[in-house]
Amino acid sequence: MDVIKVKANSRTAAVAGAIAGVIREHKKAEVQAIGAGAVNQAVKALVLAKGYLAEDNIAIVAIPEFVDVDIEGKVRTAIKLTIEPR
Repeated sequence: MDVIKVKANSRTAAVAGAIAGVIREHKKAEVQAIGAGAVNQAVKALVLAKGYLAEDNIAIVAIPEFVDVDIEGKVRTAIKLTIEPR
């Protein structure tokens, strides 16, 4: 399972669809965002995905945590949302 990486200019509907698809297929999704704009898009996508999955009677929970990510030799702190069925 790949990590869904969100940027500040990511389309929320596309990210939400990716989250819902991964949850349906793997029963767990991981979303990663670095920066306020990216975290904002990730949370909005999470809310949309919750609605998409509710149509299939799948309730989800998100567990947030900080993770260190190496990007081109520099360590950055990201927010990781682990999303699972409730």
